[in-house]
Amino acid sequence: MRLAAVGGLLCGALMVTTAVASEPAPHRQQAEGPAPPAELGAHLVARLGDSRTAGTWVGADGRPVVAVTDEDAAAEAERAGARAKVVSHSMRRLRTAVDALREAPRVPGTAWAMDYAANRVVVQADSTVAADDWSRMARLAERIGGHVHMERTTGTLTTRLNGADPVFSRSGRCSAGFNVTDGRRDFILTAGHCGPPGTDWSEDARGTRPVGTTTAGRFPGADFSLVAYEDPGVSGVSGVVSVGGGRGVRITGAADPYVGQEVFRSGATTGVRSGRVTAVDVTVNYPEGTVTGLVQATTCAEPGDSGGPLFADGQALGVTSGGTGDCAEGGVTFFQPVTAALAALGVTLTGTAPAPDGGGVAAAPPYGAGAGEGAGAQGPVGPVGGPGGAAGPGAFLGVRETLVPGLLVIAVSLVVLVAGGFIRTAHDRRSYRREYSRAWS
Repeated sequence: MRLAAVGGLLCGALMVTTAVASEPAPHRQQAEGPAPPAELGAHLVARLGDSRTAGTWVGADGRPVVAVTDEDAAAEAERAGARAKVVSHSMRRLRTAVDALREAPRVPGTAWAMDYAANRVVVQADSTVAADDWSRMARLAERIGGHVHMERTTGTLTTRLNGADPVFSRSGRCSAGFNVTDGRRDFILTAGHCGPPGTDWSEDARGTRPVGTTTAGRFPGADFSLVAYEDPGVSGVSGVVSVGGGRGVRITGAADPYVGQEVFRSGATTGVRSGRVTAVDVTVNYPEGTVTGLVQATTCAEPGDSGGPLFADGQALGVTSGGTGDCAEGGVTFFQPVTAALAALGVTLTGTAPAPDGGGVAAAPPYGAGAGEGAGAQGPVGPVGGPGGAAGPGAFLGVRETLVPGLLVIAVSLVVLVAGGFIRTAHDRRSYRREYSRAWS
């Protein structure tokens, strides 16, 4: 019994050690290490204030960069572990410029965003903006100051109406975004410009396989909507973004994107595409109306990609709203942040479905906003999920399956070891009594 107990202790200790050693590094760093770069930068900006800072972003080396307006703020940022860049214009001044642009008469085909790295507000105008409107905006920019930069863009700034997995209505087609729930029903979160409340959606253009009906949404102003599933059980494996080939990336939560972050977008027309976030809180003047609070990224998109998911590190970030250019020549794409949409609609992302192998890649859902068949040519999907794809609930399954049994083996072995001691002591006592009785008989 003692030998078995000692062997059990050794085996259990080995199992526990293996489980701890195999725990994903990002999870250990989150529990024990310093704050992520984006959080550190945001903390410094909040602490220093908008009169001494002008935004933060994550550099190519993964280190947070904070734009500051004086040397004392720069020294404080450096001491905290960030890299400081001294600039001329504060966030307060940049916001004043943005407010002036918003108060001016709306010009369809224009958009503006704060470029933190360049310390300026960039105003973009597409090919549909007339010369008179361009001149008027240029004069306004000149009055505001030299920190407003005007630039022309090729192509047309449009919403990407027309598909991750495509869904069809009478007015066209869009992409499913993410599966969400209000605790009672399941919905598809997609772009608001895809269709107003009451719009019916189906899997095919003929409408023979109904998906659901839009029950709520907002566009313009914002760009999000909810499509209630006609069949409550149709969502299937719901916490997964399809990336083609019958596979997908597990989504473990929602987050706000940050400038400099590498992101991925999925859509039926162009499949999975990657890029980096270049601006947040962007204002876009579509022909249909103005949308504020958008995210700007270098991930290309084309008509048919509207509503498709933007994600990174296993986190849902946004749904595709619109943009300029295409995936042949490149362009800029705008996204509705997921967190704002979830809060406005009163829904949450549906639970994550476990992958067959416990990894970051799982079977794709019938809907749930991933790429269509065209995405299969985009290459392996393992890297698409990012570290967060492996950090979802299923990623720790192997750790738990080793750690818990290991602790159980240790506990049982200790019980056996203690019980063995008692049994041995009782046996020795009985033997002594027998020998004592014979000696005195």
